Amino acid sequence: MSYRTALSEVLTSVVTPAAELAAVRGRFPRAAVTALGRARLLGLTVSTSYGGGGQGLPEAAEVVARTARVCPATAAVLGSHYAAVAVIEAYGGSWVRTEIAAGRHLSSLALAETEAQGEDDLLAPHSSAVRSGGVVALRARKHRVVAAGEADSYVWSSRPLATPDGLTLWGVPAHAPDLFVPARPGGAGPYGSGTSTVFADPVLVPADAMLGADGAGQDIVRRTVLPWLRELRAAGSTGVQAPQAVGVTASRPTASLTPS
Repeated sequence: MSYRTALSEVLTSVVTPAAELAAVRGRFPRAAVTALGRARLLGLTVSTSYGGGGQGLPEAAEVVARTARVCPATAAVLGSHYAAVAVIEAYGGSWVRTEIAAGRHLSSLALAETEAQGEDDLLAPHSSAVRSGGVVALRARKHRVVAAGEADSYVWSSRPLATPDGLTLWGVPAHAPDLFVPARPGGAGPYGSGTSTVFADPVLVPADAMLGADGAGQDIVRRTVLPWLRELRAAGSTGVQAPQAVGVTASRPTASLTPS
């Protein structure tokens, strides 16, 4: 079955019927994400050698655009996931790539450290990373994280361990101790997308959770993350015929959850 056929079936059977719960009640579209995973659409851009779809940014943008027409929240979740997977596909381990390909793992970006919407905010983290033996302590407050508390992992940024400039990227598992997400998500992003702040005070990860070289994260963000985000943002905007997309403030009912 092609990814287009699989997407059509999931949109019709699961995403569309559940879209109102996200748009009106602000409920995270868990059923939609689960169905997209079972249809192997979460693993669309993972290499076929790991069981993924082997597709690229154009195909991911198509999936986001079609999904945005019926559920902007689910489209935002997919957009952040695909951008995170682009980093994981290049620098992540075989286990997590296999899990994503199988549809059992949702990832998201945790890069912004202010509420500002500019891309420069993603390139200059103030958060710290301190290594002790084989463990690294990451301390930060990450803003505008899509699927906060719902994703299985986050592509996370910090200042480098050993160099004064640049940034370093990490794969942070959502179940890591001392990773805190407010009980009531809020902030930028389509209503129901679970966009909120994630706190680490600190969170401990193994040193081999580093994605790429220490201090090389700015280049990865510029060359990989930002191109994917721009394309997926445009796709999401086209899909809903309105300026709603990953990381962009969307209108929401007056009874919305209190922003973090």
